[in-house]
Amino acid sequence: METYIIGALVLTSIIGLAFIVERGVALRWSKVIPPGVESALENCRTEEDVTMLKQVCLGQPSPLGRLLVVAIEHLDWTREETVDALQTRARHEVIKLERGLVILEIIVGIGPLMGLTGTIFGMIKLFGGLSAAGLGDNSAFASGISIALYATLLGLIVAIPSLIAWSYYNRKVERMAVEMATFCDDFLRRQYRLRRTTGKKAS
Repeated sequence: METYIIGALVLTSIIGLAFIVERGVALRWSKVIPPGVESALENCRTEEDVTMLKQVCLGQPSPLGRLLVVAIEHLDWTREETVDALQTRARHEVIKLERGLVILEIIVGIGPLMGLTGTIFGMIKLFGGLSAAGLGDNSAFASGISIALYATLLGLIVAIPSLIAWSYYNRKVERMAVEMATFCDDFLRRQYRLRRTTGKKAS
């Protein structure tokens, strides 16, 4: 039984480590908000610049780029309609960024519980061995304590890194979402102001 518990904890730790690494790669700032897209956005002032910005966004696929493409393709709509379309797309992009974090959250919960299960099993084995061999059998006592301590330790080793990564990545996704919302809002403000200045109206 103890072998299964320890094996499950080791497997859980491997899964957690895999998702920690995968999210670390996927949530790089340069991948979510590419410098090329950010630079093209800052220089976007005219209709020709908007066309160039769309090409840059399509050439460098990213969450921010996809949001800007949605905004560009809906500039002929009213601002309220464009914002609604952008918010819908933004929710999809945030869900993609959060992909895998739910696994880390689950590991944070089940790691200590699996460790507790091993601890309880160790104590059961301890008292079962003592009842069979008597209080003088130190080997049964040591074996039970060892299983309990190993299971507790492994449960904490699994849960603590996953908790740290889950908290860090959640905050990072929130910061990225705010940053992308700011970029998109600034872009819409400039474009609709430009259209009012040039006399163009959204259909």
